[in-house]
Amino acid sequence: MRNLPPERAKWMRLRMGILCGILAIGLGGFVSSAYRVQVEDGPAWRETALNQRNRRLHVEPKRGSVYDRNGASLAISVEVPSVTVDVVELLRGVEKPDLQAELIRDASVRLAAALKLDANEVQAKLTSKRRFIWLKRRIPGDEAAQIRVLGDPKAQAPGQKAIKGLSIDGEGKRYYPGRELLGPVLGFVAPDGEGKDGLELSMNEELRGHLEEMHGIRDRAGRMIFSEGATDEQALAGHDVHLAIDEGIQHVVERELDIAQRTYETKGAMLVVMDPMTGEVLSLASTPGYNPNDYGDSEVEARRDRVISDRFEPGSVMKVFTFSAALAAGSLKPTEQIYCEKGTYKLANVTIHDTHVSEWLAPTQILAKSSNIGTLKIALNLGEPGLYSAFRRFGFGEATGLPLPGEAQGVLRPKGRPWFEVETANASFGQGISVTTMQLAVAMSAIANGGKLMEPILVRKITDARGNVVREWPPHVRREAVPAHVAKMMSEMLTAVVEEGGTGVEAAMNGYRVAGKTATAQKADPATGKYSEDKYTASFVGFVPAEKPRLVVAVVLDEPMIGRYGGDLAGPLFRRVAESSLRYLGVPPSNAQPHIGQVSRTNDPADLALATLKPKKLADPPTENTMMGPPPPNTVRVPDASGLAARDAVRAVGSVGLVPEIEGTGKLVRQNPQPGSPVPKGSSVRLVFEPAS
Repeated sequence: MRNLPPERAKWMRLRMGILCGILAIGLGGFVSSAYRVQVEDGPAWRETALNQRNRRLHVEPKRGSVYDRNGASLAISVEVPSVTVDVVELLRGVEKPDLQAELIRDASVRLAAALKLDANEVQAKLTSKRRFIWLKRRIPGDEAAQIRVLGDPKAQAPGQKAIKGLSIDGEGKRYYPGRELLGPVLGFVAPDGEGKDGLELSMNEELRGHLEEMHGIRDRAGRMIFSEGATDEQALAGHDVHLAIDEGIQHVVERELDIAQRTYETKGAMLVVMDPMTGEVLSLASTPGYNPNDYGDSEVEARRDRVISDRFEPGSVMKVFTFSAALAAGSLKPTEQIYCEKGTYKLANVTIHDTHVSEWLAPTQILAKSSNIGTLKIALNLGEPGLYSAFRRFGFGEATGLPLPGEAQGVLRPKGRPWFEVETANASFGQGISVTTMQLAVAMSAIANGGKLMEPILVRKITDARGNVVREWPPHVRREAVPAHVAKMMSEMLTAVVEEGGTGVEAAMNGYRVAGKTATAQKADPATGKYSEDKYTASFVGFVPAEKPRLVVAVVLDEPMIGRYGGDLAGPLFRRVAESSLRYLGVPPSNAQPHIGQVSRTNDPADLALATLKPKKLADPPTENTMMGPPPPNTVRVPDASGLAARDAVRAVGSVGLVPEIEGTGKLVRQNPQPGSPVPKGSSVRLVFEPAS
């Protein structure tokens, strides 16, 4: 530049300065942009890059299983194939819209034929051009095989190309091995993996497991080639639920319940089997039922668990708890004689009738003959507050607490006011109130186990996939319903119901003493507000063996068309279920025969094969008429009850107006005063029993 003229050198310096300035400004802009991209907008660009090459997967854990008390599977999850498609991959390499439309139409027809779907529906899905589309979920094996053929380039016919983007993934499907067994109790699982009814709904959080998101790298075709954050499947899997239900007893119950429903043409039927000592529910069944594997083919009505959701007026079964309340309060004596008005009694403006016309009856006879008049007199003597509080102690008017959706509480009395006198009378024999079958079973268990109201146990424990116990339900006593001596007395009194002259002779069992109560309750007609003349609820609730109860069985038949009486319909069903269950549990029969002269079962249309039972008739208990000479004035002679069982000895002593005091169990070996001794009426007689050698 030294050789250049000054003017020209000056101009060149100016141009170089301008050029350097422009380069500096450009470099500054470039550095600024790079800073903004790399530093300021870096997180956003990194997320975009990750989205382009990474794939997020929602891992669906295996749903937990449901087992019975012996480990038999009641509900399990199996893996079945489901078909998805990536439309972007399907159209890769085809740029022209008309060629893409032609490819989609051709793929839709072929896929619809393989999956037995409508071609227009498949085409509508593919037209969305999304990267993930469910074509069909949980397909059979033959359809999965055809999809694999469509996606294999080597298996195509001449002139056809493989359909790209197809994928077959394993997906969990709920399976119920017992089919209809326990259907309303178990419920079902919807395609989205959520429980929708029964235990599947109430225990859904425990069963479904832990959902987790996994990340991985995908290739150009969108296929996963590497994943990170993989977790042990057992850590994600749902918990297993172990029930107190015994599958063997449940099979017996559902078989017999189905026979009874078809035989008596009932609207519905419910049955519960419980262990009264622990509160465990061994069987829970209602008809009509359904198969959870094909829940879509069932009616909504069939999916309802009637045992806990259906409320009904219990009828004469409530007399058991009325008597228990009066005995516990001391307002009723076991030897008291009550006038039953020859079968007709007017209370206020209501006339109450008895099926069996009677005059003077003892409490045991009132139960055996199911006298409404005798029962209401006992209840009115007890008083409305005492009767209501006793019913509450037995668990009526509150949910039993089973982990099942839709449990009804039942209704005892209107809100805000106590029963009127007529309402108290009606409630004493089961009218004007409503209960569930489960409530009856729990309440009768309190009589069988010595007066303790147990928490019913349907779920025994919950375990994780490794077998560790997460939670368990041991036996739990809610409260004392009645004192133990009252419960024992009621147990003996209830055996009279299945003896000769009682309403429940059809429930008697050879080799086992049965304690229970029948009921035949008219149903209220909503249209008229009165009791229906042809709609009834027939029931029998009892326990066996009476001296050491192993099972409580509650049977309720809703609106039978063939017959109506609880003793005739529910009694035989109780007997068959109890006999089969006791044999299954290995409970041997005792030497004691039913205290009946003759029990004819030939009229039971559901049990024609069972022979007539004719046990040896026991001798009538001795009374004062068998003693030598008349007793002195104002006295009675102590009857001879030697060798009799407690039930007969108490009856013999009570029949002459004496008060028995019981010690021990078994056969009577001593009594004081001695047989034949004259004693004032109302005196105590000490009865000592010992087991037979």
